Amino acid sequence: MADHNYKFDITMTCGGCSGAVERVLKKLDGVKSYDVSLDTQSANIVAAETLDYATVLEKIKKTGKKVNKGEADGVVMAV
Repeated sequence: MADHNYKFDITMTCGGCSGAVERVLKKLDGVKSYDVSLDTQSANIVAAETLDYATVLEKIKKTGKKVNKGEADGVVMAV
């Protein structure tokens, strides 16, 4: 089983914004690791094969942050 690599371009204006994204990723089953960067306005996630892109996208959007762009395993996806 191969892991998924998801990348998101997220509008985050402060440490609270990036912290909110980190909190939802920490609680999400199937997330193996993540890197949320306020400087680059991005989140890179390594997820188990069972965790799909749409689920991760939905959780990030629930924080109220605007997702500008997303990739799943190198393929640009709809947001």
